[in-house]
Amino acid sequence: MGKIVITGMGAVTPIGIGVETFWDNLIAGKCGIDKIKSFDASELAVQIAGEIKDFNPADYLPKDVVRKTDAFMQYAYIAAEEALKQSGVKIEPERTGIVMGTAMSGISTIAFTQEALTGASHKKVGPRFIPKILGNIAAANIAIEHNIQGPSLTVSTACSSGGDAIYEASMIMQAGKADVMLAVGAESAHCPIFIYSLANAKALSRNNENPQQASRPFDEARDGFVIGEGGGALVLETEEHALARGAKIYGELLACGNTSDAYHVTAPHPEGRGAIACMKQALAEAKLNPEDIGYINAHGTSTHKGDEVETNAVSKVFGDNTPLVSSTKGATGHMMGAGGVTEVISCIKAIETGIVPPTINLENPIADCNIDFVPKKARKANIKYAMSNAFGFGGQNSSVIVGKYNEE
Repeated sequence: MGKIVITGMGAVTPIGIGVETFWDNLIAGKCGIDKIKSFDASELAVQIAGEIKDFNPADYLPKDVVRKTDAFMQYAYIAAEEALKQSGVKIEPERTGIVMGTAMSGISTIAFTQEALTGASHKKVGPRFIPKILGNIAAANIAIEHNIQGPSLTVSTACSSGGDAIYEASMIMQAGKADVMLAVGAESAHCPIFIYSLANAKALSRNNENPQQASRPFDEARDGFVIGEGGGALVLETEEHALARGAKIYGELLACGNTSDAYHVTAPHPEGRGAIACMKQALAEAKLNPEDIGYINAHGTSTHKGDEVETNAVSKVFGDNTPLVSSTKGATGHMMGAGGVTEVISCIKAIETGIVPPTINLENPIADCNIDFVPKKARKANIKYAMSNAFGFGGQNSSVIVGKYNEE
């Protein structure tokens, strides 16, 4: 199997819709976290989130698609449209496939439908309810629109779902079952039941009075993560296919690691066992040494335990060769399935532009740590290879390595 290259990208994020808007705001240090506006959260302990701003789905989607889709599906659809348009690829139906990654699927539609049903005198649920909540229907809508008839899979591996969608798509291509794959991640889980559970687990920041400073990855004052939402998409092609059609290539997908902690359903292994193995696996597959990696987009959620474990894991894998590390979740919040893809896009853009995005809100880095977390401001750097980490409940670990493309 030859190289797998990236020829298209799409992003829907709390700091902007479209890859260029997302990237410009990311390196400018803007934050998309604010008081929740999509529903009344005034009685909740946690009242902040990274929401998609001023979003009217009718501005981006056909009316019939708007009516039959949950928000996470809409974000997936929009990101996929941008990625396909940027790539300029002509769909060959049976040689093109799609892998969708989402952690929570249509949980918001489930929650708000049940709430309406409980208080209604006429117990009616619309016929579109089931297809609006199923994770795979996001991929189905994209496939229907573009006549994609090849492999279609949906993965749900908690917060590593987006990274694992890229991994699954690459394996399908390596097996020779497709020349072009869409890897998509999307999430929209803003609803009281989801927030109540995570708040009671003490996983979420309660800094309701200062939402833009609430997500503080790797900062000593961090008090939990902030929920985000959005979508991300990549068009992956075999190098042969991309060159044959004269495509612009934005980068190369070099490796994907995937491991399990086999330890606990929510807590990471205290020594970072799975995360260490995952990063090492990706480095081995890419045939790279630790010193070759110039930038890591960390999982960095702003939780006490998670950030500390990831910091120690990165130090153990890279030692004295630790590259620049930043977490973009200070800007976007934790986008779960979507983040695994948009954070890989951040790596591709860092390689392309020579700019590393900052870890905003980082005032006092984790004690006894010599990692450069690129605090507050973006940094110029010549990056050839970058790694994106995504770790999730259940001990799921994903590490994706991308690099500058060189035709050889």
